[in-house]
Amino acid sequence: AGIGKCVALDLARRNARTILACRDRERGQAAVEEIRAATGNPAVLLRLLDTGSLASVRAFARAVLREERRLDVLVNNAGVTGLPFAITPEGLEQTFATNYLGPFLLTNLLLG
Repeated sequence: AGIGKCVALDLARRNARTILACRDRERGQAAVEEIRAATGNPAVLLRLLDTGSLASVRAFARAVLREERRLDVLVNNAGVTGLPFAITPEGLEQTFATNYLGPFLLTNLLLG
């Protein structure tokens, strides 16, 4: 939804192979189908990612590095706000993990 979906739509319109990294499979798949229909680009893919979980970030990065020949653009757009204080299973504050640590780790893992 929002900015991430708009960026993905624009990239797909430019005929880019576009990976939507989403926490929610149903919402992500709906976005994929909408973008494919709007652009005619079949190379719009869904991969699950929760940037609040460093294990999820590592698994996503491993899959991208294994499956993709190259990565030209990375858009870190995930974020949360207004959540009650919570600690992740990895012992991190949820908002900090989701908005900063997860995207930072993902970027560094994908640098090659």
